Amino acid sequence: MNFIAWIIMGLIAGAIAKSIMKEKGGWISSLVIGLIGGVVGGWIGSAIFDRGVTGFFSLWSWLLAIGGSVLVLWIYNLIQRRR
Repeated sequence: MNFIAWIIMGLIAGAIAKSIMKEKGGWISSLVIGLIGGVVGGWIGSAIFDRGVTGFFSLWSWLLAIGGSVLVLWIYNLIQRRR
């Protein structure tokens, strides 16, 4: 995927993850969470299912990106609660 597609996917995946976790925030935080979540989801998908984030129009890629974003947001909330 090209760079612009990664940014768009990250922004959308981060926004969906924030709505699932009922979090507030702007588009920059959604983008960061989505991009990190896409990397984490792709890594987990590659490690467990031998198939990572493959393309923008792939349902599998979207599920991995959103799942990774939810995981990143959940871990972030755990760290913030301990402070």
